[in-house]
Amino acid sequence: MASVAATPARTPNGPGPGEASASFPTVASVPGPQEPEEEGEEEPAEIHLCVLWNSGYLGIAYYDTSDSTIHFMPDAPDHESLKLLQRVLDEIDPRSVVTSAKQDENMTRFLGKLASQEHREPKRPEIIFLPSVDFGLEISKQRLLSGNYSFIPDSMTTTEKILFLSSIIPFDCLLMVRALGGLLKFLGRRRIGVELEEYNVSVPILGFKKFVLTNLVSIDQDTYSVLQIFKSESHPSVYKVASGLKEGLSLFGILNRCRCKWGEKLLRLWFTRPTQDLGELNSRLDVIQFFLLPQNLDMAQMLHRLLGHIKNVPLILKRMKLSHTKVSDWQVLYKTVYSALGLRDACRSLPQSIQLFQDIAQEFSDDLHHIASLIGKVVDFEGSLAENRFTVLPNIDPEIDEKKRRLMGLPSFLTEVARKELENLDSRIPSCSVIYIPLIGFLLSIPRLPSMVETSDFEIEGLDFMFLSEEKLHYRSARTKELDALLGDLHCDIRDQETLLMHQLQCQVLARAAVLTRVLDLASRLDVLLALASAARDYGYSRPRYSPQLLGVRIQNGRHPLMELCARTFVPNSAECGRDIGRVKVITGPNSSGKSIYLKQVGLITFMALVGSFVPAEEAEIGAVDAIFTRIHSCESISLGLSTFMIDLNQVAKAVNNATERSLVLVDEFGKGTNTVDGLALLAAVIRHWLALGPTCPHVFVATNFLSLVHLQLLPQGPLVQYLTMETCEDGDDLVFFYQVCEGVARASHASHTATQAGLPEKLIARGKQVSDLIRSGKPIKPVQELLKEKQMENCQTLVDKFLKLDLEDPSLDLDIFMSQEVLPAATTIL
Repeated sequence: MASVAATPARTPNGPGPGEASASFPTVASVPGPQEPEEEGEEEPAEIHLCVLWNSGYLGIAYYDTSDSTIHFMPDAPDHESLKLLQRVLDEIDPRSVVTSAKQDENMTRFLGKLASQEHREPKRPEIIFLPSVDFGLEISKQRLLSGNYSFIPDSMTTTEKILFLSSIIPFDCLLMVRALGGLLKFLGRRRIGVELEEYNVSVPILGFKKFVLTNLVSIDQDTYSVLQIFKSESHPSVYKVASGLKEGLSLFGILNRCRCKWGEKLLRLWFTRPTQDLGELNSRLDVIQFFLLPQNLDMAQMLHRLLGHIKNVPLILKRMKLSHTKVSDWQVLYKTVYSALGLRDACRSLPQSIQLFQDIAQEFSDDLHHIASLIGKVVDFEGSLAENRFTVLPNIDPEIDEKKRRLMGLPSFLTEVARKELENLDSRIPSCSVIYIPLIGFLLSIPRLPSMVETSDFEIEGLDFMFLSEEKLHYRSARTKELDALLGDLHCDIRDQETLLMHQLQCQVLARAAVLTRVLDLASRLDVLLALASAARDYGYSRPRYSPQLLGVRIQNGRHPLMELCARTFVPNSAECGRDIGRVKVITGPNSSGKSIYLKQVGLITFMALVGSFVPAEEAEIGAVDAIFTRIHSCESISLGLSTFMIDLNQVAKAVNNATERSLVLVDEFGKGTNTVDGLALLAAVIRHWLALGPTCPHVFVATNFLSLVHLQLLPQGPLVQYLTMETCEDGDDLVFFYQVCEGVARASHASHTATQAGLPEKLIARGKQVSDLIRSGKPIKPVQELLKEKQMENCQTLVDKFLKLDLEDPSLDLDIFMSQEVLPAATTIL
């Protein structure tokens, strides 16, 4: 209960009748705008997708709750198998999929298959069907044009609003417009994000963004896993066991040096959407190369510090739209806007030939300064934190200032009123106070006397009894009623007027939401490129070149970006695939010689180049690569209901059915999950299939221990095939690995050497060598005589022990039974 009190008292050691005292609760010091509170916990982001399919074209729109933005994809052609739609689902992982109840057979089959994927739980999307009338073209346009969008100024007329939206949304994409209309209908029906708000509060929509999938490189989830591009691990903190995962040792983990959350989110987006757009890739590399110059290191560090203050602006704008703004939100927004102005000023001093610097210098407009100036001049941060509500600075509203002055002067005034009231009270009452309680008003408070037992004892002439609280009686007197009439409910009046000012300030900010959204986009892009530049500087990466005519990759002294951080020394290797020579590379070599690392190294360097990063190589030239397929590790899972070999076959089938002459295919130890002959035959058949394609054969790297593939000449001879091996040297009984790729074929797998390193007993290794030699020579395999003799001696000793334990004087002993059940069976194992 907030109150203002003044108390005169009659006590032996206290003030006398003519004295009075006033006191207030102590207010602890609070941080100013330079020390903003941490942002609160955010709700988990959800994506709700709406899709329509008609006459071979897709219309797609989705709503992202993390930034309250609607993303749309212009009408795009898709195959009857809906591969494009599957790709969209894989990338955005929606919580729900909304579509029309009236669909053709292809979409019905696809959605049925999606709903039956039990292994996707708990991420399996909810399939929602709406009546086809909700997707009508005209009604969808009407929903779009009549929506309440905070980024559109209220001063715009209907015609101006239509023109404004037409500049953002391509209304000639009819399927997409219908999908947007259906999505808006779904959001309004489900009330996403505003379930507990009043019905007149609409779902916040802070912007429309275009979503495209053109020029993207196809990479499936298995490839992301086996190349360790992403790797999630359980969080070690006991406080976060139930809250989620952390990034383990992965490519994303070592490159993610972003200072703001939205930079990290954008980096993850780039990783999930590697691109073939050379203009986009080179623009990213230009920024990284600029910050790698020694003279620009200080500038990079300064920009990095500023980016650390760019916070979750969409969440703040969403709260403003719902009028749920916190005091900390104003602090965070103030800091974010001033940091953005610092970024703008810094970028204006940088070369404007780099597009990102030019965009930041031009698009971080004076609206940012206007927002920062308004917040700085209006919001009283210290007062707001002290009262845990929005308060304004002095000299903003004269009426509020006057009421605050009156409120601040109340203690001394109420002390005088209390003194006068005490003079009129019974002499038995030692003290009294006049207090102010919001919504109730001014009351006279006196301590409860011992004689006041019953309620009837509370009555005092000239006073109206109100209530008893904490052994104090509260009354209304003529003076307190006069105070109510004179001063009114000051607390509530001040709060109401400050809330009105906060609403006006929110409207000013929301009217400029577009520039804040653009700040977030450009700042997160700068954050990602600074992070990639920092990693490139620390790890010694170089800039890749792009050659569309190459149709392959050429890597000089490449390194595995993760393995080089874990190994004391790392041997770099080169790789080249292009033209019509060596499109299929068959790599043999002993176990643990580095074949798998070499394959992953080629895949990772290619991937890094396709996201616009510098790469771990002396030189790298990347051609037109449209997809990366892998069969390296089996991603086993009980929920899939598939055997290990079946999973391997599925991965190879993806490559066989989808790889083009511009695809990179990495195959490691395919065929080892089944019978040796069958596995070898399948591997040879797959490679021969690709070789038969001639000039349209994909770029294939195959690592195998099936040396018979070469010795039996199961592959056709020709320039398309190139045999590589991992260089080794035998030093007596030791095998020395050089981890260097060279042309040729391995003579043996040297499995026994690997077994020795693994700690297997020497007897087992020697027996394994013996059996292997017998199989190669075609001779029969016989049991080892020494092992048989040892077993016979053990059986003999067991039988002797049984004889010695016999008690021949025991009348119950039956020697016939002993001979038939014990001696004769044992004799068959001895003789």
